[in-house]
Amino acid sequence: MSDTQNETDVLAQADSWLTEGDRVALATVVRTWGSSPRPVGSQLAVNEDGRFVGSVSGGCIEGAVITDAMETMQDGKPRLLEFGVSDAMAWEVGLACGGEIEVFVEKMGA
Repeated sequence: MSDTQNETDVLAQADSWLTEGDRVALATVVRTWGSSPRPVGSQLAVNEDGRFVGSVSGGCIEGAVITDAMETMQDGKPRLLEFGVSDAMAWEVGLACGGEIEVFVEKMGA
């Protein structure tokens, strides 16, 4: 599946959850430096039940993004999350060879 197709599926699922009346947050990779498993523009949608679709990184980073997305749904405040690791810790947290990633998280809908 291409990245474009995957992004379309993320947005389609987010729209479906919104149509069903769920609260939804969308996380988007806005900057990377060094190694990153997902490119800028990669997205992850989360609903209020904690279900998610898409990917912004993997490992511990994705879990942290989902936690912040749940908070964004509660308070409506967008967040810019920054993650960076040394090469020594890279595999443990999901950035294959170190690097940095910034993820913007926003509430979707009204």
